[in-house]
Amino acid sequence: MPLSISLNHLSWALPDGTALFSDLNLQFAAHRTGLIGRNGTGKTTLLNLISGALTPASGSVSVQGSISLLKQRLQSGPQETLADLFGITKALHILQKAEAGTASMDELAQADWTLESRMEAALAHMGLEISADHPLSTLSGGQITRCRLAALQFHDSDFLLLDEPTNNLDADGRDALGTFLAKWRKGAIIVSHDRALLEQMDCIVELTTLGASVFGGNYSFYKAQKALELAAAEQDLASAEKRIGDLNRKIQSVTERKARKDGAGHRARAKRDQPKILLNAMRNKAENSLGENANLASRMREEAEQSSKAAREKIEVLEQLSISIASSGIANGQRVLAANGLSVGYDKNQPLLRNFSLVITGPERIAIKGANGSGKTTLLKTITGKLPPLSGTCQLHPSARVLDQSVSLLNPDLSVLENFRVLNPEQDENTCRAILARFLFRGDASTQQVQTLSGGMMLRAGLACVLGAAQPPKLLILDEPTNHLDLTAIEAIESALTTYNGALLIVSHDTAFLENVGVTREVVLGETVGV
Repeated sequence: MPLSISLNHLSWALPDGTALFSDLNLQFAAHRTGLIGRNGTGKTTLLNLISGALTPASGSVSVQGSISLLKQRLQSGPQETLADLFGITKALHILQKAEAGTASMDELAQADWTLESRMEAALAHMGLEISADHPLSTLSGGQITRCRLAALQFHDSDFLLLDEPTNNLDADGRDALGTFLAKWRKGAIIVSHDRALLEQMDCIVELTTLGASVFGGNYSFYKAQKALELAAAEQDLASAEKRIGDLNRKIQSVTERKARKDGAGHRARAKRDQPKILLNAMRNKAENSLGENANLASRMREEAEQSSKAAREKIEVLEQLSISIASSGIANGQRVLAANGLSVGYDKNQPLLRNFSLVITGPERIAIKGANGSGKTTLLKTITGKLPPLSGTCQLHPSARVLDQSVSLLNPDLSVLENFRVLNPEQDENTCRAILARFLFRGDASTQQVQTLSGGMMLRAGLACVLGAAQPPKLLILDEPTNHLDLTAIEAIESALTTYNGALLIVSHDTAFLENVGVTREVVLGETVGV
């Protein structure tokens, strides 16, 4: 039987009763499928339902083949090793006993002498050379992600379920993942906002509040189709609004004619030049006709308004959001960062980075790149004063704001709206709500407690609080800003940062994002850095 995954009338709701999807029917064949959609539409939940980690509220999941799931986050203990991640600790122990001559006959029968070589080959495909007993706690986030991808390849499942696999991966890691997927000939369902990765897909499945849509091509094909859908929806809306306008004018015309006829009838009654029975019959006929016309007009107006509402809802799903930002007031040549001879890290004898110097003036846009473990996040902590330098100096403009990966700028116990008001006390509540709405926090979404938000929503809330200020900072520092954002939010943030006229310092491996926000200079850690 061919490899396949079938979702049959699948439904799932959040604990508060909010439905993520209802009566969902989808088929996944043995090809590479990109699963996209706004944060909160249920992409990760869908992977967990397919893998069996969650049980559907109703409906069923049918799987022909074996499955391996790569989650967004991995909780590992301080003693866990690479062998634990691969799930081969017990098997390796048997091999060690066999080599020492202490294995039982049953253990010798279980021994897999190809285990270590297959593990090494899987790691090599991801550009890694790490021993099986290496503790996970000493690896960077990107290195752990690569190890997890190698473990998936090692187990050789029929379907891979990957949840944001490029998060925390450096450029080499992304290249290794791309090469791996290019050669993959089985099934893969990949939740991702990485546009370069989505270009490698055989098809795209989009989850929205309206359900699921399948697009038979890569991300560029999907974007082209969405543009056509948006144009069609806008035409539908224009047609519906025209029908409403024409109908209103027609009803007004009929009402005016009726008024004129009624006036003539009243005058005829006043003259009494026609029999009373005839006048009453005329009046009854007019009233019946008026009632029928009113009912018909009401039905026609309701149908036109429903068409208009449906078109508006579809446009809201399809439309790319645009966010405007106030001026930061930065002047050309104004210095906003001056780092001189910085050595950073936690041990003077083993700094992660030595003799780093960088000056940012005016509205420069600079990207910091480097391999996982090269010290990018540690450098940002030092620049922003969270970690003292081991040596050297750093001066940062007082208006500068940083959005780290945990968005520590926000108070997790407060709502999005409350955080905005704390950080922007000069703004009244109506202004705050209007600004938050531009960042997709509309209505009740603005009163959600920050600690209940997903990673992507939390970063979006932080960006709203910083960029929505009456005067945004002259320098904005971002650490992997696209890691947890969905594609719609990324495009909205790109739009916002394009209109933001302050300086940017960004740690990111998302090439498309860096190009779209207009980065003019790249600093690669490990290479010579000048001022």
